[in-house]
Amino acid sequence: LSASVTGFYTPIRSGTVITFLSVVLLWLIQNDKIKHEYVQAYTNASLIVREDYHFEDGLFSGYDEENRKYDKTSWNYELDADGFAKRDTTLTHPRCVWNLLKQHVSRYTPEIVERICGTPKADFLHVCELIGETSARTRTASFLYALGCTQHSFGAQNIRSMAMIQLLRGN
Repeated sequence: LSASVTGFYTPIRSGTVITFLSVVLLWLIQNDKIKHEYVQAYTNASLIVREDYHFEDGLFSGYDEENRKYDKTSWNYELDADGFAKRDTTLTHPRCVWNLLKQHVSRYTPEIVERICGTPKADFLHVCELIGETSARTRTASFLYALGCTQHSFGAQNIRSMAMIQLLRGN
């Protein structure tokens, strides 16, 4: 697998796409390369997740170890009296999706990319800068992928990671 951005190439070890893209997400957030108006208006970033949701030791709440399955009930949104998902349009509530995303990707660093993905840190940061340049109204980024990403055992998560970057970028 490789990352190729405007003629720039850098290797990525097979099976490490989610790690690579999670650090891209962190880099975009830390460097304020986010389309804030789009994220607030057109994503679930402002929705508040239930209080019993948590992520510990690499597992999300609701994991049933015996059956190796998740009960995803705790992943639902907190509801108001009318049954609608509660929102925090300021994106400051600790359990709004925006803050949960930031918390989740905070453990991923460029050093992790180098160690796990085999991508040189300088190359990775260059890819992030190139993606970050698409924050202008006249530029956009796209992800091209083939069967390797979609038919991988974690294919849906690979594509979800790509989609999250696109949503944060307003694409």
